[in-house]
Amino acid sequence: MAAYTYTCSAVLFLLFFTYSHFGAFAAQYNVVTLGATPDGNTDSTKAFMAAWAQACGSTSPATIYVPKGSFLLGNLDLKGPCKNTAIVVQIDGTLVAPSDLNADNWVIFRDVSGVTVSGGTLDGQGSSLWACKASGKSCNQGATSLEFTNSDNIVIGGLTSLNSKMFHIVINGCHNVKLQGVKVSASGNSPNTDGIHVQRSTGVTISNARIATGDDCVSVGPGTTNLWIENVACGPGHGISIGSLGKEAQEAGVQNVTVTGAQFSGTENGVRIKSWGRASNGFARNILFQHCTMTSVQNPIVIDQNYCPDDKGCPGEASGVKISDVVYQDIHGSSATEVAVKLDCSNKNPCSGITMEDVKLTYMNKPAQASCVNAGGTDSGPVQPACKGV
Repeated sequence: MAAYTYTCSAVLFLLFFTYSHFGAFAAQYNVVTLGATPDGNTDSTKAFMAAWAQACGSTSPATIYVPKGSFLLGNLDLKGPCKNTAIVVQIDGTLVAPSDLNADNWVIFRDVSGVTVSGGTLDGQGSSLWACKASGKSCNQGATSLEFTNSDNIVIGGLTSLNSKMFHIVINGCHNVKLQGVKVSASGNSPNTDGIHVQRSTGVTISNARIATGDDCVSVGPGTTNLWIENVACGPGHGISIGSLGKEAQEAGVQNVTVTGAQFSGTENGVRIKSWGRASNGFARNILFQHCTMTSVQNPIVIDQNYCPDDKGCPGEASGVKISDVVYQDIHGSSATEVAVKLDCSNKNPCSGITMEDVKLTYMNKPAQASCVNAGGTDSGPVQPACKGV
């Protein structure tokens, strides 16, 4: 199974190299010097945009420095390409979103290369929007707190994201991205607040993350290849999910994904692959879930190829997404439900090459059960619960 690995030491070396190599020569733009006010109430958007314009326009490495304090910011649309490929955004303070922000994104980097975001806190102030959605009133969709799109050689290190209105961090159409030591925190009932979402991207590494939110801790969208997820603590949340896939009839697939050393506590799911129950040319293949622990997880191992929210647009159809070569290795812990392994695969494109190796999941201190439909593969070593035919 192909997989691209990036060690924690390599990420730390890259961060050290960025600061040690460029720090003495980099131009520094302090947002307070440029007019930002760290009181949490004064709109500092113009000062931040001015800092970005100067850093992006510099022909030498540049640092945008955000000192301690709270900075109220509207939408930051930080566009490249820039004249240098070594911009560090060093955040020692807290960035605060307006509670009534009506935009798809709060902070978004577009078409940049070599940007590092280090430290700091993003406070999305999403609770009022969550309450609006829960009430059934007409509400705006909400803004993603931080997104990188069509960018490469990106590092996000030591960042904390609180209470995003929508997704916390999105990596879209990017290459070579490292997320190290990221923390995400939102209520367990906050809607659509995925911790880290990756799509249309290659060579992304997520390591040593702590994610507590109301949706997927990590979600993997179409077009993702060579993704490495290591030592992620998830809970509350909906687990680590590949998908949902197959929403579109013509859709890029997902391949070469490794999830290793993840810990799930009280989550709705553990490791999940999910596809819409309708026609699509999508696929998910060469997936490895290994060395994962489950503590009172409702669905520790799940493949759901009959996803059809609100029974609209897909009732009675079969998923066209082809799922193959998925390995579950060294998965231990407890299920909050009797059925700990649920493989509900497409009757048109059955799952193939499913491997279960050293799996032990219990329910109320007794062996759990498995439910497996249209899934083919092999067991290796002790497997509990085991699927018939797998």
